[in-house]
Amino acid sequence: MIDIIIETLIESIKLIPFLFVTYLIMEYIEHKTKDKTKETIKKSGKIGPLIGSILGIFPQCGFSVSATNLYAARVITLGTLISVYLSTSDEMLPIFISEAVSIDIILKILGIKLVIGIIAGFIIDWFLRLKNKNQEEEKIVDLCEKEHCHCENSILKSSLKHTINIFIYIFIISIIMHLIIHFIGEEAIASLVLNKPIIGPVIAGLIGLIPNCAASVILTQMYLENLITASTLISGLLVGAGVGLAVLFKTNKGIKDNLKILVLLYSIGVISGIFLEFIGIANF
Repeated sequence: MIDIIIETLIESIKLIPFLFVTYLIMEYIEHKTKDKTKETIKKSGKIGPLIGSILGIFPQCGFSVSATNLYAARVITLGTLISVYLSTSDEMLPIFISEAVSIDIILKILGIKLVIGIIAGFIIDWFLRLKNKNQEEEKIVDLCEKEHCHCENSILKSSLKHTINIFIYIFIISIIMHLIIHFIGEEAIASLVLNKPIIGPVIAGLIGLIPNCAASVILTQMYLENLITASTLISGLLVGAGVGLAVLFKTNKGIKDNLKILVLLYSIGVISGIFLEFIGIANF
């Protein structure tokens, strides 16, 4: 058991330089484009789901939180909010980059999430317009962004904090998975998910509901350990909206509305994962 912990620690430490450089670049881009990104999505109108999905695929700090606040103020539509949630991947991208995952696989996963986000967002907005459920415009109030994002810090400090947080997540989760694999066996664990196209996305979707970056870390590490398929990974990542879901229940009025959004997001993620399994489009 000690050997497993030491080996996992060494493997995790090796990722630190890659994670730090990745977050440093992401923080720099975000600080330069943060206001422009928010203004773009606010002005997107009927093409909101398209703009939201495109901006959502870039793992910007607190972007799902910003979108949630804009929806709570009814500045953006429900379809746009769902599009952002579906396309957001949180920590998947930096972990994939640090693990030297093929760029082809990364682009395929991001592309599938992008397409699903766009389609789902437009369908939702079309359905709401059909039902004549107009949304009121209210004053925008940015809440909780500092609590959850901490982007008020310097680029260097923010990058270092993200790196440390994700390193801890990866280390703890990796130890847990390695211990489970050691005592139960990789084949036994894989058979619980890999050979069950419906159960896999259902479980991954539940993991995705964890309201922080732990969800994407868990799912990504499971995929890298060959414990889940790409379609199951995508299912969980579609549901995972980071801290956006936690902020939704805090800032958006109406618990029923929030629960409906939660169920809608989960349903889209699970159904998409099952569909991808059956058509074999995400076998990589």
